[in-house]
Amino acid sequence: MSDVRKVQVGEVQLAYRVWGEEDAPPAVLLHCLGEDGEDWRGVVGRLAGTHRVYAPDQRGHGRSDWPGAYGFERWRDDAIGFLEALGLERVALIGHSLGAVAALLLAAERPELVDRLVLEEVPVPLPAEPPQEVPEQPAGPQPFDWHAKAAVVAERNAPDPVWWDAPAKVTAPTLVIGGGESSHIPQAHLADLAERIPDARLVTVEGAGHLVHEERPGEFLAAVTSFLAP
Repeated sequence: MSDVRKVQVGEVQLAYRVWGEEDAPPAVLLHCLGEDGEDWRGVVGRLAGTHRVYAPDQRGHGRSDWPGAYGFERWRDDAIGFLEALGLERVALIGHSLGAVAALLLAAERPELVDRLVLEEVPVPLPAEPPQEVPEQPAGPQPFDWHAKAAVVAERNAPDPVWWDAPAKVTAPTLVIGGGESSHIPQAHLADLAERIPDARLVTVEGAGHLVHEERPGEFLAAVTSFLAP
């Protein structure tokens, strides 16, 4: 895999990896809770054939700083700061789960930064039913800060209602990817989200579950590369 680099973004230092030719159009990949930039290893080779691919470790994960303060808006702001620190404009922004929420909020807040948006298995801002509980932290070292888990659970149980305003503010063409009925994300919610984004379409990879790019990398890449093609 690519060597890990670091960049200062506000109060945190973010680790990231880069693949692809320097002059290729940029693509930024935002991972889910509990993972890091290495999570994209199964699909990054193909994406790097057409794009300059950046995969950061989000705050509280991997080799980035673990400041103890987390939330979807903080992850959004970190992603904005990451693009600005590296001088990236009009990126293809691809997010999975937690990373997809950050990507959606970024595309709504700073639409000029996003050329294409891919949201894989994105939780929609509806209260979790039944409410989630933070599981006990496993023994031993973890690859991410458990406080990030607590922050996600709290915001999933009581999401900011203004987030439902975000989809209408997205100007980039958007691909929403669902994993079918085996996912814990209600697929009807993804369909509703796609309808709220002005220029969006939904692709469902039945049987993939929540980890579409891991369980069905070929189908994930077929949908994404077709969507990103000029």
